[in-house]
Amino acid sequence: MKIIDRYIIGKYLKTYFFTMAIFTMVMVIFDISERLDDFLKHNAPLELIVTQYYAGWIPFYLNMLNPLINFIAVIFFTARMANQTEIVPILSGGFSFNRFLRPYFVAASIIFVISLCFNLFIIPSTNRLMIEFENVYVKPVSNRTKVSTHMQLNDSTYIYMDNFDNVRQLGYNFVIENFEGQELKEKLMADRIVWDSVGTQWKIENYTVRRINGLEEEMISGTELDTLLDIHPRDFEVFDNIFMAMPGPELNDRIEKEKVRGTGLMTTMLLEKYKRFVNPLSAFVLTLMGVALASRKARGGIGLSLGLGIGLSFVYIVFMQFSTVFSLQGGLPPIIGVVIPNVIFTLVGLVLLWRAPK
Repeated sequence: MKIIDRYIIGKYLKTYFFTMAIFTMVMVIFDISERLDDFLKHNAPLELIVTQYYAGWIPFYLNMLNPLINFIAVIFFTARMANQTEIVPILSGGFSFNRFLRPYFVAASIIFVISLCFNLFIIPSTNRLMIEFENVYVKPVSNRTKVSTHMQLNDSTYIYMDNFDNVRQLGYNFVIENFEGQELKEKLMADRIVWDSVGTQWKIENYTVRRINGLEEEMISGTELDTLLDIHPRDFEVFDNIFMAMPGPELNDRIEKEKVRGTGLMTTMLLEKYKRFVNPLSAFVLTLMGVALASRKARGGIGLSLGLGIGLSFVYIVFMQFSTVFSLQGGLPPIIGVVIPNVIFTLVGLVLLWRAPK
């Protein structure tokens, strides 16, 4: 690695982390001014505001705005190098433009690894902190009861529950049906089903079991029955953003169960899973675009390049949101909805690179 490589990598990373620090301070100031009334209204403790809400809120929004931060950093220091006539001597000294890009992509690789690790291991945990705080002190959920739940547990077992209280972990009017092919073999109906957190099993209360064998039927009643079912209270959580707070193994497990249950949440879960792997790739895509845009010395200084870069990064973020909506509402496969913004902007970056001064 040559001196110029270390110079560019150092400038890139310093500008990136400095830009991230500036964004963090600005975002926190604006959010405090917006959320202060909610904090006071719901008597949020200062300790929880710092250690729970902002400990989760800051990583979430920095991760969401990471493409914008990355792009601004690349545009800013590259345009400054071009404005100070640093790039021309580098290229004139024997560096090809592709060789000039190498330290950029080394730094982008470092950012990619950091972002990927955060997406896979840290962001879900910090999201859980933020969501738990918001559901109590910012947007309290007055009714945490999920109603009319229909679910398939396996090829032959179906359940229905009239409503489930997530606070008390208690369900009402519970029904479980077992089929053999298209023929109903057993049906259990109960007034209540309660989660036993100590025994990690369900207690079925005031139940009646109807067993069918051809033309013969048998009815069995009881007051309490312990049973193991392939469901957990977290399967009935009513928060819209709950998948953001799931670690990778738990999310994969829910996806596998959803293939059988068919509750209509498969697209949302797959989008969350694919985003964790694909979104960090924006470090490479936007680095390519940023260098191609800012490496030309502009007569008006770095303002034009910086403004154009900010505009394109916002377009990139908006495009990602549109593709997500098309996946959720328009039937676009989740993997395509996640990948297509990077593919399109990679093509844009290659065009800009082809037109960049060599």
